[in-house]
Amino acid sequence: MAKKQSQVEKAYEMAKERYAALGVDTERVMQKLGEIPVSLHCWQGDDVGGFESSQGLSGDGGIQATGNYPGKARSAEQLRQDLEKVLSLIPGRHRLSLHAIYAETGGRKVERDDLQPKHFQTWIDWAKEKKLHGLDFNGSFFSHPKASGGFTLASPDEGIRKFWVRHGIACRKIGEYMGRQMKSACVDNVWIPDGYKDIPVDRKGPRERLKKSLDEMFAEKLSPKHHLDSIESKLFGIGSESYVVGSHEFYMGYAIRNKTLLCLDSGHFHPTETIADKISSTLTFLDEILLHVSRGIRWDSDHVVILSDDLLAIAYELARNDYFARVHIGLDFFDASINRLAAWVIGTRSMLKALLIALLEPVEKVRRLEKDGDFTARLGWLEEQKTLPFSAVWDYYCQQQSVPVGSAWLDEVKAYEAKVFPTR
Repeated sequence: MAKKQSQVEKAYEMAKERYAALGVDTERVMQKLGEIPVSLHCWQGDDVGGFESSQGLSGDGGIQATGNYPGKARSAEQLRQDLEKVLSLIPGRHRLSLHAIYAETGGRKVERDDLQPKHFQTWIDWAKEKKLHGLDFNGSFFSHPKASGGFTLASPDEGIRKFWVRHGIACRKIGEYMGRQMKSACVDNVWIPDGYKDIPVDRKGPRERLKKSLDEMFAEKLSPKHHLDSIESKLFGIGSESYVVGSHEFYMGYAIRNKTLLCLDSGHFHPTETIADKISSTLTFLDEILLHVSRGIRWDSDHVVILSDDLLAIAYELARNDYFARVHIGLDFFDASINRLAAWVIGTRSMLKALLIALLEPVEKVRRLEKDGDFTARLGWLEEQKTLPFSAVWDYYCQQQSVPVGSAWLDEVKAYEAKVFPTR
């Protein structure tokens, strides 16, 4: 007796036929989507708190999470527990991005310039056990007494500048070790909060010091098979509203000259800018880039990612040019006003939905129209494809990956909250 089709399967078969008529193979698209890892960011789970002290971090350095939703992870064990639940609700095989402040030092005080790979061995063992695609890393150049003056790698105080250079060097050794252990290159990203709240007189000096620091940090050549350096710009931050040393232009020039990755964070530019147009521009001159997918609202750069026009624009740019081998996709947001696991799931599933929509685009048809100069039909098709039945393909993909379909994941998060959060 033939197996009765579920509603999800029926909807998928109709969608499959619809896309096939446009020359799109939905089976191949789902296979492609399954090969694209997204790097989840550990800091969403505890409001960028880390484990350096039980008091958490200070706001020094432009890091601030708002809200006090109950159930925050207060140990590495709890954070990994939450991540395991989140990963069970997301289709595909993904990565985890760690910050240096998430070291496990056995209760000992270890300064950031003395961090070693052994302080992350438990994370590595866990990542192997859970069969993660890989681990990525970030130096923590903020929320520290030596960052309280608003400057780290660009500090005019040579002792402070050297401290943060040593921290960056330590992070590179940790990242390379992670890459070797995971057999997948670790993207090691550098973001610093350096800048001025009000109008500076000397804009050149801090940038010359930052260049010197980066040169010293990156002096040792590491195999790209295990480790990739990335540098991240910002338009402005808390306490650096008037001047940021590591601007887009500064890091763009440095990355091109020194062959590092350039990190484009979707919340770090002018409110009217989208990073989608910057992807092909930068990849004309760089081998690879890192994306930090976020959602900027007014002056805040780190709202939970949703399926917005800006997100779709990024996904289309990646899919239309088949940039997936050259672009590393990471998430970067932190919201303490809602369930932190839900924030992870919403953001990651939104990123994957955007990629699916872009991969389902009948791109060759639209490309031909553009080549022929039929811009009327091009615009018409770009609009019509917005209502193609991608959701049926998404639901089927989730079912095939054995993760909740539709909003069923929310029930699991609520059940987890009711069981686990009261114990914290």
